Amino acid sequence: MKDSTTVLIVDDEPSFTDALGIALKREGFRVHVAHDGVEAIEEFELRQPDIVLLDVMLPRMSGIDVCRELRTRSNIPIIMVSAKGEEVDAVVGLEVGADDYVTKPYGLRELIARMLAALRRAPRGVGPESPAVVSSGDVVVDPERHVVTVRGEVVQMTLKEFELLHLLVENAGRVVPREQILDRVWGLDYVGDTKTLDVHIRRLRSKIEEDVKAPRLIRTIRGLGYKFEAPVHAI
Repeated sequence: MKDSTTVLIVDDEPSFTDALGIALKREGFRVHVAHDGVEAIEEFELRQPDIVLLDVMLPRMSGIDVCRELRTRSNIPIIMVSAKGEEVDAVVGLEVGADDYVTKPYGLRELIARMLAALRRAPRGVGPESPAVVSSGDVVVDPERHVVTVRGEVVQMTLKEFELLHLLVENAGRVVPREQILDRVWGLDYVGDTKTLDVHIRRLRSKIEEDVKAPRLIRTIRGLGYKFEAPVHAI
């Protein structure tokens, strides 16, 4: 890990942030810390980190509200951190824009694997050959500009939502197995709960479907995976 990669740890337990900060610095990360939700927003604006580790339970402003606010400002990876009894809250964090979540207690290797997978999928500079824009029906995905339009309107997407939609639209008309989605979007080393995928599918449907209760674009193929129901073409 290059030392230019900056992580913002947001947690109200100094003993936890001190120990984790030391461990991450040993792995080559540049570390900054915030101990409450309001401070998290301030540190985010000041430090412009590459990734955020965000605890669910925080003083002054909850981790869910912090995540929601950060998503109005940036698409950088956000990993929610929860205690065992707060797992449902971490899933809510996914629904407001987090990319992943881990439950305490967790191993350092697991956390770093999640972080590296999220960072690898963050938008990067465009190379000599820009990826093609793909469209399917009223949905257009532009990987170079990292923009999605639905029925002519720009729709804000988190990193994982964008990657997931791009994969589905690229394979429009074909079933994409759950395992393939997890490998492509979350990485071969993903060790999290597969319901993370289901949460992101629900979020995508809320953003692109005309009727979320009767989705026409993203279909669940029970026991297999998901299928985007429309022909695809490159522009």
